[in-house]
Amino acid sequence: MLLIAVTVGVLSLFFGGASSDALVYSEGRPWNYPKLIAPFDIPIEYDSVSASRIKDSIDTNFAPIFYEDEAREMKAMENITATLEEISGVSASMKNKILESAQRVFDDGIVDNATRSKINSGAIKNVRVINKQGNEFRAVDAHSLRSTMDAYSYIDSVAGINMSQGPDLSQLIHSSLTTNLEYDKEKTEAQLEEAYKLALAPHGVKLTGERIIDYGEIVTAQKYALIKTYERMSAERNINNAVRRFSVLGNLVVIALILLVYFLYIKIMYPNVYRSLRHMTFLFSFVLVIVLVVYVIAHFRSGLLYLVPFALVPIVVTVFFSIPLGFFTHMVVVLISLLVAPEPSDFVIMQFLAGAIAIVSIKGLMQRSQLVVCAFFIFLCYSVTYVAQYLARNGTLEAFDWHVILYFAVNSIVLSFAYFGIFIVEKIFGFTSQVTLVELSDINNPVLRELSENCPGTFQHSLQVATLAGEAAHQVGASVQLVRAGALYHDIGKIENPGFFTENQSGVNPHDVLTPEQSAAIVISHVTDGLQRAERANLPQVIKDMIVQHHGCGRTRYFYTMACKQSPTGTVDPAPYTYPGPNPQTREAAILMMADSCEAATKSLPVPNEENITNLVNKIIDGQVAEGLFNESPISFKDIAVVKASLIKRLLTFYHTRVSYPEDIKPEGEVVDENA
Repeated sequence: MLLIAVTVGVLSLFFGGASSDALVYSEGRPWNYPKLIAPFDIPIEYDSVSASRIKDSIDTNFAPIFYEDEAREMKAMENITATLEEISGVSASMKNKILESAQRVFDDGIVDNATRSKINSGAIKNVRVINKQGNEFRAVDAHSLRSTMDAYSYIDSVAGINMSQGPDLSQLIHSSLTTNLEYDKEKTEAQLEEAYKLALAPHGVKLTGERIIDYGEIVTAQKYALIKTYERMSAERNINNAVRRFSVLGNLVVIALILLVYFLYIKIMYPNVYRSLRHMTFLFSFVLVIVLVVYVIAHFRSGLLYLVPFALVPIVVTVFFSIPLGFFTHMVVVLISLLVAPEPSDFVIMQFLAGAIAIVSIKGLMQRSQLVVCAFFIFLCYSVTYVAQYLARNGTLEAFDWHVILYFAVNSIVLSFAYFGIFIVEKIFGFTSQVTLVELSDINNPVLRELSENCPGTFQHSLQVATLAGEAAHQVGASVQLVRAGALYHDIGKIENPGFFTENQSGVNPHDVLTPEQSAAIVISHVTDGLQRAERANLPQVIKDMIVQHHGCGRTRYFYTMACKQSPTGTVDPAPYTYPGPNPQTREAAILMMADSCEAATKSLPVPNEENITNLVNKIIDGQVAEGLFNESPISFKDIAVVKASLIKRLLTFYHTRVSYPEDIKPEGEVVDENA
């Protein structure tokens, strides 16, 4: 349970987001919080870019409001009329032209110089003139409006003031002209805000329960505007960040429940794994590391999750444990990753299929090339499944993002190098993969070469035991490669004293001059010597276990019997004649014990026929069962019966009867092949 607490605690640092009450986010960056769901209906407003574009369009086409100052216009006309009356020599027709043109410019409108400059620059194209009651507008082309200078120029062009009457009249007329249209800032701004409001009205609604944004999703301008609206409305409704905190808490509870089910599954289905702190630490650490990798990648962009080699999980766990545990672990990782995955339903289907294909492809992994084949099939699985799901959802491939296929290719390339990950796990946690066992089974290995050179008889014995035990393991569904490797190394301790073991002797038996207890000590020492040699050679722990368990806590029965015969009382302390053990802890170690004992004993049979071999195998293995040597092993009585049958069958092939060639019909000079 501590492993669950630690795993959830570490994940809470990532899935919990920022500790501050305020959400921290920005456009163009991933959303680093859990999935945000609309707790109420939220209007979909325009993002800042779109809103700015709309406002610019309104500003360009908006007609500012001016009010007409009729009193000022009337006074100006009165001044012009009085001026014309005061100056003598102005003809009636001239007066009429001046008054008519002056009235014309006032009717068109005279504005200040700043407004006229905006008109000239194109900033103002049209204006609206409001009446004195303030309730009626008339649209006016801005280019028809004049400044006071423009108005005077127009009057002069019509009446010819400068040329006919000189500068006095011209100056008096010009000074009488004034603006009659004034910019109404208050009404213009009010009308502009109303235009903004109408144009920027929400263009949709995010309904209650709909997703606003997912974890790891990029905060686009549209998403940013929607989140801002959510925050504003939440503040108006007094909804604080408790919603977000409860969302995080909910995710962590889900993760804890998934890990609890995983924990109970291991406890019930794999009690040996459950009892090993090393195994449990690896499994939970592995899940944690993969999930954290998922988080880090999703932090940048959720779509990049397709780069994560999820199939590495079932491959690694299957290599070191079993297929069911590998697949279950894979689904645990996938389910936790759903919290940050895009399109969760599509994601879980793809990863389910990829995990299944990975397990089928690497079953009994013994060669690196299997990983390449596995990676290729997973690439096909991802690609076909993703395209099929896209078609099912959209009905067309017109907008399909082919970059995703590139992600799958990179994923598969990374997966093809999974051997390096397996190697690292082996070194850190002391596990042993099938690939390593295959490499250890190479007879050119330095330890095995030394065994073959110094102990040729023991080496041949080990080869035969490997054949016997491997076949038996295959029959009961145990690890064939582990049994074979263990059999090749189980007697390497005999290298220290090769002449004291029967298979290496050639006429001289050094035990003849030793007491039974001394002989037993030398024979028993091959177990401890083998363990020491295995440690110096850095052999895996599973091989060391096979070395110390292949005799278990059994006795050196021959020397113990000799000691009993030589004892006056007929009884002897069995401790000096007992192997240090422990007894076999696995089915593979139990199979090795049976194969080792039967192979060695069969060589002592004067007539190794079917009856004698069968009786001998049954006698030896039944004796081991009676001594309780298999009580600590998960091997069943059914398995033992199958192993017996397999050993008998295989030993008969070792000692089959050869055809005798009569001397009287043997062709002269022919050499008979004794191995035929």
